[in-house]
Amino acid sequence: MTLVIDAGGTHLRAEIYREDKLLKKLNEKSSAVGLASWIETIIKEYSDVKTICISYAGQVKNGVIISAPNIKVDIHEIKEYFKEKYEIGLFIENDLNCAVLAEGTYLKEEDICAVYVGTGLGLGVVSSGNLITGFSGVATELGHIPYKEAPFECGCGKDNCIELFASGSALAKWKKHKNIDSKLTLQELKETPEFSEIYEEFELALLYAISTAITLFNPKVVVLGGGIIESNPKLESIIASKIKNYAMPVALDGVKIMTTKLKNAPTIGALMLRDSK
Repeated sequence: MTLVIDAGGTHLRAEIYREDKLLKKLNEKSSAVGLASWIETIIKEYSDVKTICISYAGQVKNGVIISAPNIKVDIHEIKEYFKEKYEIGLFIENDLNCAVLAEGTYLKEEDICAVYVGTGLGLGVVSSGNLITGFSGVATELGHIPYKEAPFECGCGKDNCIELFASGSALAKWKKHKNIDSKLTLQELKETPEFSEIYEEFELALLYAISTAITLFNPKVVVLGGGIIESNPKLESIIASKIKNYAMPVALDGVKIMTTKLKNAPTIGALMLRDSK
């Protein structure tokens, strides 16, 4: 059996497979339980699990969790922990790295960026067929590049991350800060004059973020995904029409911007980690 986990900033989602057959889906809030403890609860019930593949919304390197702004971490050396205690092979990679591996394979592209806007703002990059990770695994942490100060902190502890303006958590924080109904959608914010500034700040920050990725990594394709993109399909055309005002022209020439066609690219990419070994 293989246990595949999408450890996101809001939810922990698990799928259990026997060969290629899906047996069970499980779900838990990321803030409710430590990741390792949750996995242990699952494998006690499904004792035939021999491999664990994790798409992780945080920074990881060589099987070690470095940091996680939105996830409870109870074991940092998670790969070694499950190997020593349970003799289970564990593969873990940043969720956007997993996503871009899946997107690149699906689209058969060797120069591709995946920009996902969900709880946070994430980027994964494959350049000339190689996954870009950096010395300590944080090379493409787009959401945490300095942008401008916000009146509240990011999950990483800073108050000037671009993620504080262009992400699901940012929208929630800005609505709370301005005493706005938390149930208002991004589109409703845009259409309400007294609240439209939040939408405008969101759009501007997202354009800056995507144009930065295009200028730095010169991809052929930029794939958009994540919960905010999925629930706001008009964002694709807005970004495609306005990005020329922000990205370096020569880097933008010939770039295709599209919304993901995959249902859960991070999970698919996590399975690819197993299959690549």
